[in-house]
Amino acid sequence: MGCPAVMSLTNHALFFRDQTTSAQLEPISKTILALPMFSLRSSLAAATLGLMASLLAAPAAAEDSTLSVASGKPPLTFNYSTPSRDSTNWVGIYNPYFGAPDNGKWVARSLAWEYAPDSKGSVQVSASNLEPGTYNAYLLAKNEWGKLAGPIDVVVPGQGAMSFIVQNFTTQNARAGDKFEAKVKGLIDNQPDANTKFAKVASEGDVASNWVQVSTDGMLSGTPNADGETRVTVEATGSNGSKAQLKVKIPVRKTGSPMVDELGVLSFNIWMGGSNVNDSHRKHVRYLSGTGVDIVGFQESNGGQATRLGQALGWNAWQGPDVGIISRYPIAEVFPATAVAGAVRVALDGEESQVIVWNAHLGFNPYGPYDFCFDKKSVDQVLQREKDSGRTGQIVEIVDRMKGQIANADKVPVVLTGDFNSPSHLDWTEATRNIHCNVGNVPWPSSEEPTKAGMIDSFREMHPDPLAEAGNTWSPIFLQNENRPEPMDRIDFVYHKGLKTLDSKTEVVGQPKAEPNHKDNEWTSDHAAVKTIFRVDSRRARRAFRG
Repeated sequence: MGCPAVMSLTNHALFFRDQTTSAQLEPISKTILALPMFSLRSSLAAATLGLMASLLAAPAAAEDSTLSVASGKPPLTFNYSTPSRDSTNWVGIYNPYFGAPDNGKWVARSLAWEYAPDSKGSVQVSASNLEPGTYNAYLLAKNEWGKLAGPIDVVVPGQGAMSFIVQNFTTQNARAGDKFEAKVKGLIDNQPDANTKFAKVASEGDVASNWVQVSTDGMLSGTPNADGETRVTVEATGSNGSKAQLKVKIPVRKTGSPMVDELGVLSFNIWMGGSNVNDSHRKHVRYLSGTGVDIVGFQESNGGQATRLGQALGWNAWQGPDVGIISRYPIAEVFPATAVAGAVRVALDGEESQVIVWNAHLGFNPYGPYDFCFDKKSVDQVLQREKDSGRTGQIVEIVDRMKGQIANADKVPVVLTGDFNSPSHLDWTEATRNIHCNVGNVPWPSSEEPTKAGMIDSFREMHPDPLAEAGNTWSPIFLQNENRPEPMDRIDFVYHKGLKTLDSKTEVVGQPKAEPNHKDNEWTSDHAAVKTIFRVDSRRARRAFRG
């Protein structure tokens, strides 16, 4: 991403600061959270001797404290009780995927809050600034973050009928003779409250569904006795009697066959968590549930967005400060992260078939194509600026961490996804000089380093001619830059080692409008996504991971 993204980041920080009123902030955090986001880290460090001592001190939990939703009352009305009465006890509302206090420590600001000063009483928290959806509520102690009670699920209802975000949903693979579970609760939308119940119902089009049970909390489970395709209908019933149905497809593999023989991987920059596009959560879910992939590497997923989408889809999730990974299949191990990348080991078929997935978001400034196209810098100058940006050191560190895994990739394949904020040396060649500001060969370090280490660029593997298929991912919506054409480049990648590439392409949903008219785009990003389908070689799908 280039300069437009820098402006977006700045505006986001200012919005966080300027649009947050004191009434929305938990009392002790007012001073901290009124600061711009870029100064938050240093402000917290500077406050260690005073303020942070109280922030990090968790009061003793009151085992007999209670918090419950007050029935028949407006949304976010609670009954509470506690033997630890204090005029500064409070009820805080948080997203279920990120931000709640952790062992008495502040993680992120509450979305809404209100004091609960008595030993027993009721309190209403304003829902005026909250989008419809499910949240977690906590009873917290003494202007701080020590938990007295909670979390409990609460719902802010929306307008219209309850529904599923998608009408059709495909789960991860099952296998005849093996136990199976899949969650669909996260796909329900616009519930009247948190008491929605789920059940299996008979419906036209259902196939071989007798083995599937559906629990009241939306868990599908059972053991299939034959391969094929199972189709089942799940019905959700709200506390007000409203109903919605979801058609679920479960692909069932043969007994003894590999659980996964084709693996879909997506690299997806979700543009500041989707905050730049209206209704981004539903748009994310619609896209991801329909794209058919099994593993997604997110960039700009800070604030728990990978966890959010994992919960919605019923997938497994790992979330870092910026990047995140979700998978249909279990995450068996999380590897130590770098400052800009994270990695997990995914068990596609228990210990018999696994894949290691790295996901990276390299530094964004300065941006090489701007240096060439706008500032007319030389190749040597731009390569120095690549170092200055941090990207060169970042990719060197990532590849160094991966070396042992790459060497073992014939047994446990390795994938690297990411927004590298830099083009590829496979794209900037003498043949493409005319489409890259009259610059020929450029040995971009962010692509040369993984290539030298043995990783394969899956898109360019399938589309070897950059003139015939550029595969640009930056940018479908930033088309102009101060009245100059925005340089278009392929800066998002899916690399691999140990897999066979079947297909690779870039994806954008719909016809996104260019900024500043992007708010209602169906596509939630300023990047195109990269989707690659791999063949998993069953001869390599054996227990081979050695740490």
